[in-house]
Amino acid sequence: MGKLHGKIAVITGGSSGIGLATAKAFVDEGAYVFIAGRRQEELAKAAAEIGREVTTVRADVAELPDLDRLWDVVREKKGAVDVIVANAGFVEFALPADVTPEHFERTFNTNARGTFFTVQKGLPLLRDGGSIVLIGSSGHVLGVPIYTTYLATKAAIRSFTRSWAADLKDRKIRVNSLSPGPVDTPIFEAQAGSKQAADTLRAAMADRVPLGRLGRSEEIATTAVFLASDDSSFITGHDLLADGGQTAI
Repeated sequence: MGKLHGKIAVITGGSSGIGLATAKAFVDEGAYVFIAGRRQEELAKAAAEIGREVTTVRADVAELPDLDRLWDVVREKKGAVDVIVANAGFVEFALPADVTPEHFERTFNTNARGTFFTVQKGLPLLRDGGSIVLIGSSGHVLGVPIYTTYLATKAAIRSFTRSWAADLKDRKIRVNSLSPGPVDTPIFEAQAGSKQAADTLRAAMADRVPLGRLGRSEEIATTAVFLASDDSSFITGHDLLADGGQTAI
């Protein structure tokens, strides 16, 4: 029997990268998953890759009506949820002098506001004793050039984790954040704009990791399974850093 046998999970940003790997790992551990993402074509590919026990919902977490639709689908199909993984995120680097209001708003609306309302709107369906996993970044405890706005949103997620752990303790709902270091996902291409530039960025990021490499989405997914399951039953309010030692050494 899997660690998440019979559980129902919602994973935002679930059509690629860490979100998709987490959805696969959850299903392998016995869960039924709802994955949300902005692109229908990518969601269809993800569902085919997962293969079973999955429902897809096209939703942009920055849009509150989309979040309402996501939770309406969950309510209609399953009636309740045991695990929320708020993973959807947006990253675009910029020097402080180059940050525009549009860049700032898009970053905060997706990463901070989107995370907040994903959880707020899901709480009525989250069973007592459930688990919330917020995907942050190890960079929130570092000073990383050109990622000021992105990492500020991840610091907000760390704060949500502590506050919600206190808010929800009477319901025995555990809230933890999972903060990866640099992980090899398609987000590098999205940031860099070309394969060559993305590979250069990958190499630069890997140089900063004591283990000498980027993380793999599957490694973050197994950590998410730990936080979602009873294996972490005495852990709440915690920020688990999965960063190859980047913030410790």
